[in-house]
Amino acid sequence: MVNFEERLKLKSGKNVNFVKDKNIMDIQTEKLRLIEWLAGLNDPKILEEFINLKNKKDVDWWEQISAEERSEIEQGLQQADKGDVNPHSEVMEKYKKWL
Repeated sequence: MVNFEERLKLKSGKNVNFVKDKNIMDIQTEKLRLIEWLAGLNDPKILEEFINLKNKKDVDWWEQISAEERSEIEQGLQQADKGDVNPHSEVMEKYKKWL
């Protein structure tokens, strides 16, 4: 299977070099290079792939948690609105196994 970078190279006819070692990458320079390349892109399928990638990354965390977790958060907010709160030390003791 052809990876994303290889498909970009094949479809655009240009060599697309994305730096893989982010520890040595100047991220601002890479973003500008990507923007420049993207601005000249005319292939709707590649643009659609970028839009799909962006949409996957833009998922709201609220939608990623379970219904039970949402319910507990809502219950906690209602309790806080009423002034029914617990000291920080109690909360930390109760949830330390998840931290």
